[in-house]
Amino acid sequence: MSGYTLITANRNYSSWSLRPWVLMKALGIPFADRIEPFASAVNYDEFRAFSPTGQVPVLLDSEQTVWDSLGIVLYLAERHDGVWPIDEAARAFAMCGTAEMHGGFSAIRNQCPMNVGVRVRMGPHDAALNKDVARLTELFEEGLERFGGPWLAGPDFTALDAFFAPVAFRVRSHGLDVGKGQAWVDHILAHPAMRQWEAEALAEDWREPSHETEIGESGELIEDFRTGPRGLPEAG
Repeated sequence: MSGYTLITANRNYSSWSLRPWVLMKALGIPFADRIEPFASAVNYDEFRAFSPTGQVPVLLDSEQTVWDSLGIVLYLAERHDGVWPIDEAARAFAMCGTAEMHGGFSAIRNQCPMNVGVRVRMGPHDAALNKDVARLTELFEEGLERFGGPWLAGPDFTALDAFFAPVAFRVRSHGLDVGKGQAWVDHILAHPAMRQWEAEALAEDWREPSHETEIGESGELIEDFRTGPRGLPEAG
């Protein structure tokens, strides 16, 4: 099998990049790790040099280019064990939950942007965010109760956990209440791969203004653990 190269972006911001990265790390699938930072709010032209969509993540496998986090996971599932649970019911739950995360939870995405290194105090949630958090809580609790944990579809880390991994950072940064699902949040944040991603995020020395502005607009910045340049721009 040829060697993989996984192209991702900034550790602090790039939630979609985290999905295949943490899955491959957790399953022990070796790859070359290539980072293409967000240089501006829109990086389409620059990223088109290696990505058909002008976005990350992208998996390179010899002459094959595989794009989109879900496309990459499906590609890997055909070549490696462990991407999906073995148990049929758990596998169906994992596939459905992965698809739901890929296409849904827009209020959490928009109002709680991923920035690994900060903590934010949010104001009152609107109806859309309350709905998303309620569904997130329901899904986490169902997975843990039905399949026994500690992962969302049973005893092993799968694509379902990888797809919700960025949400774990969002839950922590924005203080979201996910009920008994917090047990999974704590568990995945302690995973060695997630700790590696976080350490690299905290050590990043670049900031992209539009992503920083999103954090400023999401609530009051109360902590910033990053070691690089400090401070957020005022929301315009």
